[in-house]
Amino acid sequence: MKIMISQPMRGKTDKQIQEERAVIVKQLEEQGHTVVNTVFEEGDFSKGKDTPLHYLAKSIEFLANVDCLVCMQDWENARGCRIEEQCAREYGKFIMYM
Repeated sequence: MKIMISQPMRGKTDKQIQEERAVIVKQLEEQGHTVVNTVFEEGDFSKGKDTPLHYLAKSIEFLANVDCLVCMQDWENARGCRIEEQCAREYGKFIMYM
């Protein structure tokens, strides 16, 4: 199964984000799944377009191409995660909650 992780990121360092993700990615890959990397780096978009909305738009594009969305702990407190979860639910993606 091809999986995307929805992870709250506001207020976290890049290191914290990567460490939290690594645990779940390892578990999912050990189960035979493919995890799509949706952690975008600053500068991944054209100059002037590094905004939360651009990052969210890109993540929804990735969501369209996966089978499953995994919502990490506290997803419901993060605006982008709530939108990703709603899109996944509305469009019939399999969703797992951590």
